[in-house]
Formats: sequence, structure tokens, C-alpha cells
Amino acid sequence: MLGVYVTVPVACFRKGLAREYLETEPLPPPATCYGFLLSLVGETDRGAHIGCRVVPVLLNEPATSVVLRTVWRVKRTPLGSSGNTRPDYQQLLTDVRLVIWLDSSDESGIFLEERVRTALNSPAAITRFGGLSLGESTHMIDEVCLLDRVSERIGKSGRAFLIAPKGQITLPVWVDHVGSAGTRYATGNLEESALVPPSIGRMPRISPE
Repeated sequence: MLGVYVTVPVACFRKGLAREYLETEPLPPPATCYGFLLSLVGETDRGAHIGCRVVPVLLNEPATSVVLRTVWRVKRTPLGSSGNTRPDYQQLLTDVRLVIWLDSSDESGIFLEERVRTALNSPAAITRFGGLSLGESTHMIDEVCLLDRVSERIGKSGRAFLIAPKGQITLPVWVDHVGSAGTRYATGNLEESALVPPSIGRMPRISPE
């Protein structure tokens, strides 16, 4: 199992049903973390590592603010028409610090764990493009490294999203970008947890099924 340390200066992990008021989840859902890891290694096929398990762990209490921003919704052509924009309020998190646990034991072929380790140990060995973000494309990563490189300066615990049969939080593990019918969720709780690898059985599994 691999632990990855990530910091984001400003982020919004938009709730799937948020419309007029764009609320944020307290931490990135497993599906968002998975997309970030694929971007990190330069993988454009999001089905390449189905079966891996991802657990986000929030290390701090990010400040929450609200901004008024322009949101695009395509209602008419051409796309630049004024009728396609409207102002909406959006929640933002400031100074987000995370650990992402990644387990590839249910994968087949090349493991995402191996690719992430290679990307962080030998960046020249991978080919990728674009900025590295977590959440929206403008919410750029400040720092990303293997957990063991920073373990002495980040504390010993955090709040982890772990699967629970009667959990109070539902987060996506797979997002249908065309509609919502294909989106899949995991139900769990944010639990105070030591920064040690979680139990496999409590880690959300990335899968469209």
C-alpha cells in the first residue's frame, strides 16, 4: 500500500447534487483522488486501473469561504452566448492538506501503485501533459510526494473516509460525466485515524459496477 502526501492552496470538491449554491465536500471523494492519480502518472484512460482502492485522509481543518463566480451552463449556441452564463455562489477550501492511501491488490496488469511510485521517485520516467490539479482544473497542486518523505513533519493522524455499512457520508467512487445514471457511490464515515495503512475491507474500491 502506498501513501501520497498532497497539498492544495485552494480547492472545491463540489457536491454532486449542488446546483444554485455550489457546496464542497470536506475532502476529495475517492473518484476525485483517483482522477488526480491518473493525471499524475499521465494516464488518459480512466478505466486503466479499475479495482484499485483509494482512501483520502484530511490532515487539517481547511478554512471555508464563499465566492461569487461566473458559472457556465450550455443552454444555447454559440457557446459564448451570454445566456450560457450566470452568477453562482461557491464554497472554497483554503490550505487543504491530505494523505491519499492507494492499494492495487485487486488490480490486474500494471499496478497504479507502481506507476505513482515511479512518477514521484523518477519524474523524468513518465510522460504527462497539463497542470496537476485536484478537483477543478484551476485548483492546482502545491506539493505532492510520498508520505514517508514528510511523515516527521505532518502529524500522526487525520480524518479518513472509511467504508461503513451505516455510514453518514456518501461519496462517488466512479462518476458518469455524461449523465448521473452511471455514477457509483461508497457509504462511510470520516473517522479519526492514525496515519497507518487502513484495512483493505474499509477502503473504497474504484469501479463503474
